[in-house]
Amino acid sequence: MDRVRVGIIGIGNIGSFHTQYLDAGEIQGAELSAVCDINPKRLEWAKSHTGETVRQFDNADDLIDSGLVDAVIISVPHYLHPQYAIKAFERGLHVMSEKPTGVYTKQIKQMNLIAEKSGLTFGVMFNQRTTPIFKKVRDLINDGELGELRRVNYTMSDCYRNQSYHNSASWRSTWKGEGGGVLLNQCVHNIDLWQGMCGVPVRIRGFCYFGKYREIETDDEVTAFAEYENGASGVFVCSTSESPGTNRIELVGDRGKIVVEDEKNLTFWRNRKTEKEFNKNATNGFDRPEVWKCEVPILEVQKAYNDGHKKIFQNFINNIMHGEPLIAPGVEGIRVNQIINAIYLSTWLDDWVGIPIDDDLFYAKLQEKIAASTFSKGEIKEQIQEDMKKTF
Repeated sequence: MDRVRVGIIGIGNIGSFHTQYLDAGEIQGAELSAVCDINPKRLEWAKSHTGETVRQFDNADDLIDSGLVDAVIISVPHYLHPQYAIKAFERGLHVMSEKPTGVYTKQIKQMNLIAEKSGLTFGVMFNQRTTPIFKKVRDLINDGELGELRRVNYTMSDCYRNQSYHNSASWRSTWKGEGGGVLLNQCVHNIDLWQGMCGVPVRIRGFCYFGKYREIETDDEVTAFAEYENGASGVFVCSTSESPGTNRIELVGDRGKIVVEDEKNLTFWRNRKTEKEFNKNATNGFDRPEVWKCEVPILEVQKAYNDGHKKIFQNFINNIMHGEPLIAPGVEGIRVNQIINAIYLSTWLDDWVGIPIDDDLFYAKLQEKIAASTFSKGEIKEQIQEDMKKTF
């Protein structure tokens, strides 16, 4: 194979971005061959913004069955990600899913099982994994520079969305159409970074606030407390209603502390001795370990935010063509959704929730939210609702 023919399912905000860089030939080894959308206006946009050889389809099934594509990017409402991924795998197509890989773990596990059986490439668009400063933090942790994790505090409230954003599509910020709010949409990347640095907690206590500052039915502010197998603790805070917002990670281990602010500034305080070792031999109750403030070189230059999308997709194509290891394998999406689902379930049960969660219980509670919804901002597409039912 000297090139991978790519089809894009859904050409809304992010789908149109993928369309433009692929049509411009910015991904080596990839060729945009087809796009689809149920909205005729988006197809008109595609016709005027892509080359003559790019075919337009008004439904995903026809694109998948067309024989014109070797791989697809799925960028439709969240509930539909697993359904279209499964169809694509069954027809021998490689799959890149936009985040998240799905809404609930039950459907994501089904998708992962079929992906594994297919032997095809499955990636997820966790583009922030390519951000140099986070790559450096992961390296420091994996190399033991921080020592044993003791505490993590992650605040991400710098993802402001006003009411017009929520009103921009009938499916947005609804249990029926999107399946979640700030956790599942805006901060799914941050939860991926959190679990990538610290691992998946063993249990979580979540406090979600639904429609606290916006006229929506899903979460717009969340605080979660997590516990890890070694006894370490974590706090995750996110909001789409704070201005100015905060983007800050504080990681504490027995060898020191790492602080990342605004995805640009990294500070590393390193204990000369581990805290455990120092404490064992200390005789003066007020003494503390000697601490060095270290300059940590980040050799890779951070480019525009959208550069990460292109890096993830280039890596996806390289995996198909040359076997390059995936930066963001699709199967890892389950870890992110385990955390998100646990935070929601904990809030709904008003109790701690262990991880892995009870998949059936979460699914039942989510269906209760959908059935009880009285929120209306225009009819959600009947086709989307029917398609959601076909996931199982």
